[in-house]
Parts: sequence; C-alpha cells; structure tokens
Amino acid sequence: MFNADKLRGVMAEKRFSAERMARVLGINPATMYRKMAGTSEFTRSEIQLISLSLELSTSDIQAIFFA
Repeated sequence: MFNADKLRGVMAEKRFSAERMARVLGINPATMYRKMAGTSEFTRSEIQLISLSLELSTSDIQAIFFA
C-alpha cells in the first residue's frame, strides 16, 4: 500500500513540489496528483526516478511504496 503522507513529507524536506516531481517523471502534474492521491499507481520506472531524485534509502522506498 502506498503511503502518500510519507512521500509528501520527504518531498517537502527535499523541496520538491508535485509539479517539479511531475517534470522529473515526464508526466502531467494532474497525473502526479492522481498518483499521490492513490487513484493511480506509480510504475517501477517512476519509483526508481523518485528514489534517485529524493535520494531515498531502501527502507524509505519500502515504507513509501510498499507499506
């Protein structure tokens, strides 16, 4: 299960807005908001890009995307 609150917290800590992350992922900001709301899922490649951009540890990845 996806933990949107944890992702939002890490994004805020690293000063990433949803719009900025959408640009990193190459998706529309509306799509990013849907993914963060849980109505659409992140792909493996998107999780990889988010992990690299936010410098997430393996445990952070697990806690955010696979809780």
